[in-house]
Amino acid sequence: MTERVVLAYSGGLDTSVAIGWIAEETGAEVIAVAVDVGQGGEDLDVIRKRALACGAVEAEVADAKEEFADEYCLPAIRANALYMDRYPLVSALSRPTIVKHLVAAAKKHGAGIVAHGCTGKGNDQVRFEAGISSLAPELTCIAPVRDYAMTRDKAIAFCEDKNLPIATTKKSPYSIDQNVFGRAVETGFLEDIWNAPIEDVYEYTSNPAGPREADEVIITFQQGVPVAIDGKPVTVLQAIQQLNERAGAQGVGRIDMVEDRLVGIKSREIYEAPGAIALITAHQELENVTVERELARYKRQVEQRWSELVYDGLWFSPLKRALDGFINEANEHVSGDIRMTLHGGRAVVTGRRSQSSLYDFNLATYDTGDTFDQSLSKGFIELFGMSSKIAAKRDLAQ
Repeated sequence: MTERVVLAYSGGLDTSVAIGWIAEETGAEVIAVAVDVGQGGEDLDVIRKRALACGAVEAEVADAKEEFADEYCLPAIRANALYMDRYPLVSALSRPTIVKHLVAAAKKHGAGIVAHGCTGKGNDQVRFEAGISSLAPELTCIAPVRDYAMTRDKAIAFCEDKNLPIATTKKSPYSIDQNVFGRAVETGFLEDIWNAPIEDVYEYTSNPAGPREADEVIITFQQGVPVAIDGKPVTVLQAIQQLNERAGAQGVGRIDMVEDRLVGIKSREIYEAPGAIALITAHQELENVTVERELARYKRQVEQRWSELVYDGLWFSPLKRALDGFINEANEHVSGDIRMTLHGGRAVVTGRRSQSSLYDFNLATYDTGDTFDQSLSKGFIELFGMSSKIAAKRDLAQ
């Protein structure tokens, strides 16, 4: 029986060439699988037909935008997930979504190998392969660019030699990955970390310095889930899409950072994630109102570890699943409204209200009606500082 390989297919030059390249290198039949996570671009049916024209024996396409938003972006919002306190895991979240579809296709078509188009220097190779091995340990993985030296020059020559139905001339100076949760841009002149990004790098966001009226928005959450914008019900996908448009128009969500890759190198990355940043900012503030202090303090530690696990490709790991349980519990009372002003590249919270609020006006006020018993504070301070006071006496006596 002929071996079968499931290929993560984008419709671009590299993965189109990979179909024939893998067939020649391995003698296997190739099944192409394209997954729509809101990256835009060509119609899925056009991509499917191209895969078949390039030699795939089967081609599957999946509209996974709702699945991506509900099962991957939403947990990140509830976790306030920001790798290195800045990056909302745009690419890292899409990989396990794609992995699930690749594994399902491999089982459906009796394939023993899964292939992807990642290089040997990036994080995505780990995200694909660690995810695949967690869901289907019996599958093996190959990467033509990494394993078979499929350089771009060789890919173009292969494409022209085989007369494949894909353009080979236009090449962006950047490496771009995008989905509904955001957009990542790297390489080209950006590899010199002294070079400032120019406006043509950006697509999801307008120049924040441009003159425009501010945009006020109210985001409603139920147990950490965005359920309405300005009082109108939305799905998670719709919340992200609407805020991509509105926050993006105000230049919100631009990130320029040097990040620590899993493979041990530092990489300069430009991100645009207007909807993600607006939603995480709003969710963080609603937690400030509704989550008890010790739980909130501990959750911040969990958020950092959760973000690192997802960035490192361990979405399906036991620790990630266990932390999901904690995050779900911590979001039980995160319900209410957050009012934000979107303007000048910033999403600024200006109002909060919640039936689950722990904010007590009568305890907080300094005016008449104050119910806080200040006479208790003197004894509290004495006990709170006791251990430090005893240690200080000892240290001064030495």
